[in-house]
Amino acid sequence: MTSSEEDRAQKGSFLPNMERRKVIKGLAATAGILCAQPRILALGQDQASKEKPSFALPIRGIGNKGGKLVQPIQLTIAHAGTDATLVVRADHQEVERRVLSSGSHTFNVFVDPAETARQVLIDYEIAGKSDSAEVRVEPVRKVQIFILPHSHHDLGYTDLQGNVEAKQVANIYKGIELARSTANYPPGARFVWNLEVLWGADLFMRTKTEPECQELISAVKKGWIGINGMYANELTGLCRPEELLQLFRYATKLGDQCGVRVDSAMISDVPGYTWGTVSAMAQAGIRYFSAAPNFFDRIGTSMVEWQDKPFWWVSPSGNEKVLFWVPWTGYAMSHIMKLDSTWVNKYQARLDEINFPYQISYIRWSGHGDNAVPDPDICEFVKQWNEEYEWPRFSISTTSDAFSGFEKQYGHQLPELKGDLTPYWEDGAGSSALETRMSRGAADRLVQAATLSTILAPQAYKDADFNAAWRNVLLYSEHTWGAWNSVSDSENPFVTQQWQVKRQFAVDAENQSKRLLDGVLEAYVSESNSSTLDVHNTCSWPRTEVVLISRERSLGKDHVKNEHRTSVPSQRLSTGELAFLAENVSALGTASFHLSAAPPHAPAKRVTVLDGVLDNGVVRAKVDSKDGNIVELASKRIAHNLVDTSSGEAVNEYLFLEGKDTSKVSTNGPVRIAIEESGPLVATIRIESSAPGCVDLVRRVRLNAYTDWIELSNTVNKKRAPLNPHPGKGGPAGDFAQHESKESMQFAFPFAVENGQIHIDVPLAVMRPEIDQLPGSCRNWLPVGRWIDVANAEYGVTCATLDAPLVEIGYLSATMLGSQTHPEIWRKHIEPTQKFYSWVINNHWGTNYRAYQDGLIEFRYALRPHGGYDPAAASRFAIGQSQPLVVSVQGQRSRTALKLRIDQEDVLLQESKRSADGSAWIVRLFGASGENRKASLTWTDHTPIKVWRSDLREQPLERLGTQVEVPAWELVTLRIEALNT
Repeated sequence: MTSSEEDRAQKGSFLPNMERRKVIKGLAATAGILCAQPRILALGQDQASKEKPSFALPIRGIGNKGGKLVQPIQLTIAHAGTDATLVVRADHQEVERRVLSSGSHTFNVFVDPAETARQVLIDYEIAGKSDSAEVRVEPVRKVQIFILPHSHHDLGYTDLQGNVEAKQVANIYKGIELARSTANYPPGARFVWNLEVLWGADLFMRTKTEPECQELISAVKKGWIGINGMYANELTGLCRPEELLQLFRYATKLGDQCGVRVDSAMISDVPGYTWGTVSAMAQAGIRYFSAAPNFFDRIGTSMVEWQDKPFWWVSPSGNEKVLFWVPWTGYAMSHIMKLDSTWVNKYQARLDEINFPYQISYIRWSGHGDNAVPDPDICEFVKQWNEEYEWPRFSISTTSDAFSGFEKQYGHQLPELKGDLTPYWEDGAGSSALETRMSRGAADRLVQAATLSTILAPQAYKDADFNAAWRNVLLYSEHTWGAWNSVSDSENPFVTQQWQVKRQFAVDAENQSKRLLDGVLEAYVSESNSSTLDVHNTCSWPRTEVVLISRERSLGKDHVKNEHRTSVPSQRLSTGELAFLAENVSALGTASFHLSAAPPHAPAKRVTVLDGVLDNGVVRAKVDSKDGNIVELASKRIAHNLVDTSSGEAVNEYLFLEGKDTSKVSTNGPVRIAIEESGPLVATIRIESSAPGCVDLVRRVRLNAYTDWIELSNTVNKKRAPLNPHPGKGGPAGDFAQHESKESMQFAFPFAVENGQIHIDVPLAVMRPEIDQLPGSCRNWLPVGRWIDVANAEYGVTCATLDAPLVEIGYLSATMLGSQTHPEIWRKHIEPTQKFYSWVINNHWGTNYRAYQDGLIEFRYALRPHGGYDPAAASRFAIGQSQPLVVSVQGQRSRTALKLRIDQEDVLLQESKRSADGSAWIVRLFGASGENRKASLTWTDHTPIKVWRSDLREQPLERLGTQVEVPAWELVTLRIEALNT
């Protein structure tokens, strides 16, 4: 950037808090929220809006005057002239007599506390003037209201990321200083600072001096600062399983440093959370979850359903739960309201309207805007109120203290609900599909690198390096994608600079994960130019797959033999790579293969490709010669066609939609089909065409000999969507940002599976659309982890999606453009269906996310016909796709390497790694079958082992035997020591 551009980025588009409120107001007005006033905003305000201004305002508070409980009515009386005596009566009984000087006077008079709502006539006389008003005195709720101060962590949006980081670090200092300065205030009025999420604290601890770090640690120990367990305000639906765990890992580290147990988490702005979040929280020891979404925009019915309706959110296994609670207006109360007696009235009216049954409640107080500084005024309000009134009582608190107090009194009364709170904002990841692909790949690669280090070269595992890479993965999935004007003024340096920082998280995560994987292999190999290659399996089940060797490494060597000197099938590809079949690579094991100059060995059962039909004797697929779609898919065990073409669609059909009218969806043009690989081991059909929204579209369908699945690769050369012709005009609420130049791209997957049920893999869970979705869930689109399956009891199809994390079920329902505030317009139900669409690209938002993307983006899938529904088999298949066999030059395993075997193939290893203290192995097992299992753990060389149950802290919690119970859908973390090593 030029100096003027940099200055513009630094200053010209920075959004002060008052300006941000104007933007919010503009977005709300665009969507009709200010006119329609949805229930989430109107609650508690109806009465006030209907009443005409009056000199008398009843206050819903109970005071104590001389040992007598009283209820105040606040009077504001203007008097002009000389001093005069004022007489005030309530229901004709004198309650106040005082002399007023000239001017306006505000004071309270008192009546008996109301047991039921009643009308009270207030009248006064002064200097020959009189007035009267009838006021409604409501009973006072004897409720304890906890106030949770925090700053909403937006890593960007209103300011450049570097500036935001500085603000949040400074907020820690300010929070400590406020707590220190109010330490002598009465209990409840002393300032407490909640660390909403922990990336700011992590930055503080990594960059500040030891005395400064100790000051933060001391403040936590004193209770001045509360730690909440999430690292960032995450789009949890984007997370891989280990990524979801990493979201809470740093909290355990910081808690240990501070000598406290972190048992609470906050999330702000983000509506909806994937089901496995409960399982991940349990691994971190978190019991309390304060969820505070955006209070109006693109949140579906989440706020309508869950504001101030606390419940126990139960994990997929049913064995873990967290106390889940959304406060009124989410995290934004301090953006739109002021703490005063009027607010106290409104808050109680709100509790009345929803028939709130508890005597403990809480609110969030995030200051005046996002990334706001701590607000000292709340201490003065609470101090003054609590001194004057007995009820309601206010207490400034940490999340943990507020929720634990509530649990002690009401935890046993709360309902328990089990299911997915399907999130909404993950759709924005489709505005940067390439970077989303990179981040997903990096997360899988990090898991592979960690596991590979345990089975090959434990000395290569560097905890700090892996943590740094995971930090970048997490910050890519953090909800702040870009600037507030990212769509309306997309080329503004303020916008482009924020996007470059955001994009770099994905780029760095990808590069770091590759370096870490390469580093493990470098520590393992013993020869650099050997013709003997080792193939490594990082999964806990044996695998047979085709692997690829680069042209450079395999030049002139087309023949491959296994370690038993038996020839294995191989084929030189058109890319120059050598493909060969690596058979029966043992679980967490290595198989060796030798390359030589002899001709390639052909498989006994060849894969063929003829007239658009790929066939290997196990799976058969047909590509239509006119449009390039897959019109037939069958297997040896399922003879009939698994593709549903009855509605004119086919599998892997390209769809492009401009705007939201689905009747105008378009597809690709005429195709040019070529055979790239003709077998006998690998066969690939290449389908090239023009396509709306693209420079061109290239789809590939590949089938290997012996395998029971087909692989799809769809590469779009994306055209840039038109930009705002009047940059900056209208802002996020303008017509362009809200409605114009909107587009989306899908690939169709209609399957012919009679009465088939769809199951979707999400991190640490499997869910069924509609059936396993809690009220308030998003149904227009759903995040998907590694696979989506359509099956009945006899047969079905698993689709592994490597790069694209979003699906639409049944029909194109992701048509919500710009701001969407009305709950009733969102999809209400997902009807039974066997059709879904992979939603790969969109630019539907009017703010935050990207206005356009362009260039080459690849979306990969794999389709596996199978017998009846088997979730463990689906997971093994999909993990195998995203964590392929790893090839290296021959090396030597470390004597201290992990030698674990797990006897249950449907108990899946999620990851293994060296413990942070270096003295044990951390092994995560997942009950992927949906059935309780007992897994036997053994060391392949018969070394005795000690096994403990553990968690994210990696400490031994409970001594176990080598027979480990793994409940259905539960994640079990083990700490294993191999003796005599």
